Amino acid sequence: MKRVKRTQTYLDDLNAIEAHITVQDSPQAAADLWLHIDGQVDLLADPNHPRRKGLVVPDAIELVAHPNYLVILDEDETTVAVLNVLHVKRKHPR
Repeated sequence: MKRVKRTQTYLDDLNAIEAHITVQDSPQAAADLWLHIDGQVDLLADPNHPRRKGLVVPDAIELVAHPNYLVILDEDETTVAVLNVLHVKRKHPR
């Protein structure tokens, strides 16, 4: 099993998504999405949990945590660093 380290940027991204969805939809939908994405991140402790080479961020590793959200990762033999959460429809620098 690997250690999963959440960065402050990841947590800030996730909280911003939650705040946006709270306004656009509902607090419950926002909390459910927050828990879903972070629950997918928990599964990264298993080195066999699916992730892919970066398509949005080419030198990174990506987790498709939700159909609309990617989690950007950096990984070594013992640790998964969770860097960002990105909405798939937003334009991101490459």
